[in-house]
Order: sequence, then C-alpha cells, then structure tokens
Amino acid sequence: MTNTEKVAVVTGAGGTLCSEMARNLAGQGYQVALLGRSLDKLRAVETDIKNAGGLAISVSTDVSDEVSVRAAHTVVLSKFGAPTLLINGAGGNQMDALTNTTEFDERELQDEGSVKGFFNLNMAVFQSVIDINTMGTVIPSFVFGRDMAANKRGCILNIASMNSYRPLSKVGAYGMAKAGIANFTQWLAAYLAPAGVRVNAIAPGFFLNERSRQIMFNDDGSETDRAQRIMSHTPMKRFGEAPELIGCMNWLISDEAAGFATGIIVPVDGGFLASSGV
Repeated sequence: MTNTEKVAVVTGAGGTLCSEMARNLAGQGYQVALLGRSLDKLRAVETDIKNAGGLAISVSTDVSDEVSVRAAHTVVLSKFGAPTLLINGAGGNQMDALTNTTEFDERELQDEGSVKGFFNLNMAVFQSVIDINTMGTVIPSFVFGRDMAANKRGCILNIASMNSYRPLSKVGAYGMAKAGIANFTQWLAAYLAPAGVRVNAIAPGFFLNERSRQIMFNDDGSETDRAQRIMSHTPMKRFGEAPELIGCMNWLISDEAAGFATGIIVPVDGGFLASSGV
C-alpha cells in the first residue's frame, strides 16, 4: 500500500488519546481526516501534523448524527479518497450522568441535592452519553465501513474501556455504552470478515484527559478518593500516558503484524484487570 493509498479517519481526534494516534498515523504517511465537534481542537492537531510534514484535514462532525457523518464522508472522499482505516475514538462522559454515590440512598427519592443517585439523574443526559459512545461508533462504521467493504480491504479500530469488562461505580451510562462497544466490535468483526475488513478495539485503562482530571484530582492537586481506589487496583500505580497506546494501535492496524487478528479487545491498563485489589 503506497502512502497515497493510506487514508485514516479518526473521530474524536481533538481529544488527548486520539490526537496522539492521529499525529502518529500522519508520521507513518497516512492522510488523516480529523473528525470531532470542536473545530478549534481539530485544527490544533492539524497544525501539528502539517508542521511535521504530514497531511490532514479537519471536519466538524457530530458522530452520533448520520447526516453529519455522511457530510464528513463526502469531504473525506473529495480530499483524500476512500478510507483504509477508521478509528472510532469519539465518546466520553458527562458529569451530569454520574452519580455521586455508589449505592442506593433513600434521599435520592426526595431529590435531595446532596445525593445524586440513579433515581434523580437526568435521563436525557444519560441517553446522550449512550448515543455519543455507541451510535457515535456505529454510524461512522456504517458510513466509512461501506467503502472498505466495497474495496475489500481496511481496518476499523474502536475504543473500548475497563467498563467493557466490568461495571464501574457511578458511571452507569458510560459503562453500558462501553460494554456495547465490545459486543459491537465482535459482531462487526465477524460480519465484515468476508469483505476482508478487520475490526478490533483497544480498551484503555485509566488515562487522564481534561474531564477525568476533574474526577481524579482535588483543587490542591491531591488525588481524590476515586483516584486512590483506582490506584489500589492498578499494579503499576500510575495513570497511563497517551503515547503508551500507540504500540497497540500500530499492531492492530498492521495487516502484516496482525492480519489474523479480528474481533479482539486489547486492554492497555497497567494491570487493572489482573488485580482484584485484595
């Protein structure tokens, strides 16, 4: 495959993890289409790529909306041609979808402000978290995966989570969505195998981004109780760094190195899943 034939679409490309992936792909000779809601964040990544001699375009896209993704698809085809790689990295959580308690509390039935439990969450926000994470993976796969199926080659890489393996407290909507990503990855891998398209997922452990820093650290820089509990279950006793996902990404997208790997979800988690904390 020549460099001009390597076209990557990266959703959520303005985020901490996927921006790192996008820059690395551009360095390998991919033409990279950066998709996401915030054009300012995308353009910052685009500038980094171009300054390093790579090719990239930024396309403002709501990945949970089919019309928006189809519009982005038209732009990508006109600028770069059919994609050979899709990384579904768009997603995330919302603070209003998190409970502040890990178990039922009678006070949530009276909508007492100090307790935010399952029964006084905003269901519209809950659903929006599911939409951005699940349909935000399904729709780009539906739109861009069609090109790969037609050309009988390509790779789709989804972003799963520790929530894909086990439910974590407080994040019901996000956990439900990421469990769905693991299932969908396996389903789509089996479905697209006859078309020569491989589908896999990376499941990052606890990596820091703008949103998670608010959850993991107090204003004085000390770790919150939640961060301390995570560390107690993480044998490596630290958070992951975005560059530590790149090796796994490059293995999974390589037809030479991983040509027989499809339908797998690979954890990169500092040992979190291996430790019960006991």
